[in-house]
Amino acid sequence: MIAIGGAIGVGLFMGAGANIAKAGPSIILMYALAGVVIFFIMRALGELLLYRRSTGSFAEYIREFLGPFFGYATGWTYWLLWVVTGMAELTAAAIYINFWFPSIPQWVSALVFLVLLFGVNLISVKVFGEVEFWFSMVKVTAIIGMIVIGLGVLTLGFSDAGDTAAVSNLWSHGGFFPNGIGDSLMTLQGVMFAYIAVELVGVTASESEDPERTLPKAINTLPWRIIIFYVGALLVLLAVVKWTEFSAGESPFVHGFSKIGIPFAAGIVNFVVLTAALSSCNSGMYSTGRMLRDLATSGEGPRIFARLNIRKSPAIGITFSVLLMGIGVVLNYVVPEKAFTYVTSVATAAGIWSWLMILFAHIQYRRAFRAGRLPASSFPAPGGSFFSWVAVVFLLIVTCMVAYDKDARVSLYVGAGWAVCLVIGWYVLKARGGAQPLGASGTAEPERVSK
Repeated sequence: MIAIGGAIGVGLFMGAGANIAKAGPSIILMYALAGVVIFFIMRALGELLLYRRSTGSFAEYIREFLGPFFGYATGWTYWLLWVVTGMAELTAAAIYINFWFPSIPQWVSALVFLVLLFGVNLISVKVFGEVEFWFSMVKVTAIIGMIVIGLGVLTLGFSDAGDTAAVSNLWSHGGFFPNGIGDSLMTLQGVMFAYIAVELVGVTASESEDPERTLPKAINTLPWRIIIFYVGALLVLLAVVKWTEFSAGESPFVHGFSKIGIPFAAGIVNFVVLTAALSSCNSGMYSTGRMLRDLATSGEGPRIFARLNIRKSPAIGITFSVLLMGIGVVLNYVVPEKAFTYVTSVATAAGIWSWLMILFAHIQYRRAFRAGRLPASSFPAPGGSFFSWVAVVFLLIVTCMVAYDKDARVSLYVGAGWAVCLVIGWYVLKARGGAQPLGASGTAEPERVSK
């Protein structure tokens, strides 16, 4: 349920609006293509997770196969990814609140949600699991409901959109690629943001009760989740309402259901996308605390982050991360109209780095396995390392697209500055005696997620 909850967030419910405006109906193909690559990444991660159970996060495998520096860099970059993603989710949640209360400033709503979710994460990991479970249930049920209603509009012709709803909307308004294949491919950078969080299963691996059963199930059902929640939902939405009706800065699902005209439908959908944003932000706070704890226990971060509170939650790490997520509140105060674009581009760049490191670690593991130096995993990736290489090439192409896009290029500038900070931090660590793991004493085992 955490894997589902993390993967269905503002990248779909909010970011899809801008992507539809750029690519038209072909955005469906872009989500499907990116989804295939994400599945390759997750199968690579799954093989690593079940070759040797990790006591931390997937950064531990990066250290093992690519060296301590890359493990250190990936751990901190993944932490940054979730801090920035949290900012994006808070921004989207504030925009959704404006649907009902347009007079409330975005930054006020963002601050309130930040404080509420912070409290949930401090209480207990079991409370986190319970909240995330129900957040996910709301999203899953709502998306299936939206698909069913959309199919009803298409087949029965009811609602205000019944007269114009038709499958032909997928190609009748400028074609399936109305702005050209090039513009459609350029949306892949935004599409990839929608899939950030599926790798969260690697962070929760050490806290699941039965990873040998739950991890393969979570990963192998990923294609069905993509087909239903991404491809299926967008396919029905763009058949019911022509793509030219959508624009950036609003949820296409809320806009689409306002066109359908069912009483209260737009408000209900807005509530759903609000829970989606809060769910992903909730997952982000959970992840950042665990990443900082892993970095601290590996000697790659301040040791204070390794401490657990009485409820066995990494409270200090979560608190530090939440304080930085507060920058998102500031952005919503200073540049509310651009806050979402800024933070999502940086998050995508950090996500691409994390995925690349997972893939390279998997490739190295396969080499060691073929040489007989390491045991086989109980969950081998199909095709060995071949599809990992395919995914690497795809992600490098997306990176080139980010560099070409003047609006998203800011993420590479931020990435360059972040790389400098990482290198400086690494040499500081080496000067203080290197990245030495903490001893077993002084740190308690993390509590298990029961859901």
